[in-house]
Amino acid sequence: MSTTASTTTHTVLRAEGFSCPSCVAKIEKQVGRLDGVTAVQVHFASARIEVDHDPSVVSVDDLVAAVAKAGYVARPAAF
Repeated sequence: MSTTASTTTHTVLRAEGFSCPSCVAKIEKQVGRLDGVTAVQVHFASARIEVDHDPSVVSVDDLVAAVAKAGYVARPAAF
């Protein structure tokens, strides 16, 4: 197993305010430009944002803030 895999966390956020598929690209671009983020996938239908990131570089709060910067409300998902 590589060292990057051991430092990467998979975080799922729930988002509110999705109104169109172009929202997906806006969020992916905003979150994806954060240092420490290796992958972002936004699921429009379920309003889920899945992010692979290094928690020592970028926190869940940073991810939520990036979504807010894109104009949407997100919070960590319980599941």
